[in-house]
Amino acid sequence: MAEQNRLQEDEREEKSWKRWGPYLSERQWSTIREDYSPHGDCWNYFPHDMARSRAYRWGEDGLLGITDQQSRLCLGLALWNGKDPMLKERLFGLTNPEGNHGEDVKELYYYLDSTPTHSYMKALYKYPQSEFPYTQLVEENRKRTTTEPEFEIQDTGVFNDGKYWDVFAEYCKNAPDDVLCRYTLCNRSKETCSIIVLPTLWFYNTWVWGCSHESCTREGCSHEGCTTKPTLRLRSDCGVDCSHETLGPMTFLFDCLDDGTAPKLVFTENETNTMRLFELENSTPYVKDAFHDYIVDDDTSKVSPDSQGTKMAGVYRLVVPAGGSVQIRCRLLPTSSEQVKSPFGQEFNDIFTLRLQEADDFYDKVIGRKDAEHYRVSRQALAGLLWSKQFYQYIVKDWLDGDRSILQPPEERKTGRNCEFKHLFNRDVISMPDKWEYPWYASWDLAFHMIPMARVDIHLAKEQLMLFLREWYMHPNGQIPAYEFCLSDVNPPVHAWSCLRVWRMSGPRGARDMHFLASCFQKLVINFTWWVNRKDPDGNNIFTGGFLGLDNIGVFDRGIKLPEGCELEQADGTAWMAFYCVCMLEMAIKLANHDPVYEEMATKFFEHFVTICEAINNMYGEGLWDEKDSFYYDRLIVDGNPELLRVRSLVGLVPLFATLVLEEDAISQLKGFSERLEWFLNNRKDLAQRHSYMQEGRKRRQLFNLPTESHMRKVLACLLSEDEFLSPFGIRSLSKYHKEHPFEIRTMEGGLSSVNYQPGESLVSGGNSNWRGPIWLCMNYLIIESLRRYDYFYGESFKVDFPTGSGNSLRLRDVAAELSKRLVGLFVPDSSGRRPCHGNDALYKDDPHFKDLVLFYEYFHADEGRGCGASHQTGWTALVVNCIDLLPQ
Repeated sequence: MAEQNRLQEDEREEKSWKRWGPYLSERQWSTIREDYSPHGDCWNYFPHDMARSRAYRWGEDGLLGITDQQSRLCLGLALWNGKDPMLKERLFGLTNPEGNHGEDVKELYYYLDSTPTHSYMKALYKYPQSEFPYTQLVEENRKRTTTEPEFEIQDTGVFNDGKYWDVFAEYCKNAPDDVLCRYTLCNRSKETCSIIVLPTLWFYNTWVWGCSHESCTREGCSHEGCTTKPTLRLRSDCGVDCSHETLGPMTFLFDCLDDGTAPKLVFTENETNTMRLFELENSTPYVKDAFHDYIVDDDTSKVSPDSQGTKMAGVYRLVVPAGGSVQIRCRLLPTSSEQVKSPFGQEFNDIFTLRLQEADDFYDKVIGRKDAEHYRVSRQALAGLLWSKQFYQYIVKDWLDGDRSILQPPEERKTGRNCEFKHLFNRDVISMPDKWEYPWYASWDLAFHMIPMARVDIHLAKEQLMLFLREWYMHPNGQIPAYEFCLSDVNPPVHAWSCLRVWRMSGPRGARDMHFLASCFQKLVINFTWWVNRKDPDGNNIFTGGFLGLDNIGVFDRGIKLPEGCELEQADGTAWMAFYCVCMLEMAIKLANHDPVYEEMATKFFEHFVTICEAINNMYGEGLWDEKDSFYYDRLIVDGNPELLRVRSLVGLVPLFATLVLEEDAISQLKGFSERLEWFLNNRKDLAQRHSYMQEGRKRRQLFNLPTESHMRKVLACLLSEDEFLSPFGIRSLSKYHKEHPFEIRTMEGGLSSVNYQPGESLVSGGNSNWRGPIWLCMNYLIIESLRRYDYFYGESFKVDFPTGSGNSLRLRDVAAELSKRLVGLFVPDSSGRRPCHGNDALYKDDPHFKDLVLFYEYFHADEGRGCGASHQTGWTALVVNCIDLLPQ
């Protein structure tokens, strides 16, 4: 298979098929990296209005664009409909203070296809033909409260009656450095319309900052080790020569339109317009926003007459009849391959046809035989996952110190955000949660991303997981960096789980990548030790951890430092550590069967798991288990007085994850571990109830799990109750019980703090996440996987009602399938043709150019299925692909 061959050639470093890809961010403005304000006000320091005029320090962004793996040379689209106040070069959205539910992109765009080597890619942007409603979107959302719905671009009416452009961007590769570009502009209206399209090429500005690390360039320098400023220079054949010392000489060619019209090529510099922004004299007369002035203001003096610079574009002025379309063709290739006689001849179209067929062949094998809708959802989900790879650069020491006299941070910065991570040196292509809303990695998100990623690119999945365990990522104390807003935040420890799952997908039994597993295990031991030393303050195996990724799930902010005399014992923090133990135990057993040195580590993690189980279930008599409610809760201790925080949420479901089934055949050869296990079963009868033994034919299995079978049945009764956690679309993050029975607690200041059921966006804060009711694919997937593990052990001997009280008795494997079906139902059309994830938006139901498009949101309204939060979170929401696999075909 052609795509599989390319993956293998890239892995063996024979051909760099992944050198070019969708690694261009969709939002570099208002990120922490670009923020040099005194107190970390990223949203106001570098807003959208500055983005067109100000050179970025730490990355680049663009519209439907691509770049190389170090973001040296970037390619994207710019558009103008003749009415907008600015050239459309990047996606627009609201900042966190502007949105009534936090930051939110206010554009319509879709990832339609991509192979893992990006040998073929396709995306779509919908551009209004009327003036883009920038002001209306900002003002209307600013007026709305957290109890009101967000005001979306569809609500402005700019897409009514088909008055918009469908802008398709397609890329394919003839060779690793020979990239073909095809842009198709479709007029969906009933009238002839005009549009100006600028395929834009530019170099990431690395020459003004004075930095000295790899890939930096400097203007005018000549000493040893210094590379010179790159240039784009006009050729005689409607193209440009691209000169960059570390990238090598490249050529970019523009094709004429079908009527023979050639584009006008314009040039400028990718440098800040300091006069517009700061009323300071520009260092060059030709600056970053020159094309805006050239197109919108018709000011030809702003582009370079020398036909060279570090940013350039081909200007196509199109007039397209109603329902018609026009195609623009470009090509990026090494200058050495200019022997291509006809770069835009029939061969150009033939290459696209071939690469698309190869993509179809690849996904027919990866996805398998599915009905049309399940196939469509799977392919778009995987496309979004692959399009969300981004070049990410963050060198904390340089960021804290600043750059010469250009970007000198205030003194407050040196002891402020991320100052404890001075070792961090990130310059890699990384899987992002959402390249607009979260254009920075989140380590626990990435662990989930790699589960569907491993289906299409196992090598990349292993690389990404190992990357966060490298010494230039992981803190010397063992902490894995969380995300740029606060690298020292604590996320659930799911990295080991992801490493283990990806290892299982690395090959058939007996041929899996043991080197990868051993490498991960060694570094994870350091991270595990950090957890034990930092998050078990009393040494009693009851863990804290803060909000642990579940932002607002608690009755108060679990991420803040509690007053003196107060301590929070967390059910999820403790259960996550038990989960971490069983993952490390399984890894150690797998490794010990190849190298006996790991046998003692297996014993160590087994013993630690046992002590955590004892603590969470037995400390203070019942531990963090409440027999009255049959649920696990956090415990707040104030001046030595413990009180359970009776909030029925995902916090109390995490204990279900901590389970491991061991095949006796797998441990029988491990003499030391087997002896320790036997001693435990014979001498610790008080703990042996968490161990079960079952024989099926000649196969004998042992089960280790945090909740007892009795506890598990009680938790499952709550989990599968439609009055509690079970919704039509999966498992809620907070029980519906709290809709009529909010949990309340008196604060130390005398006020009242409460938690109530909120199935959609948060009604309390303006943040864009909410864990008080909605459906989250990541946690649902862990629940499904846990049920399948329990079923592997119990089989037909363990059945529950689904839903609770229905009399419909199912084994746990079938419950997992039913939950998967509900999650998949978020994305496929119902009997009315409506996809629940799109809410009641008529465009997606009735417009033929919308109805096959799917958005993969961050989370989903628990009662309606409507997507909430980030609209392109095809990181962990791509787990729907794995859920589809669990459905009967």
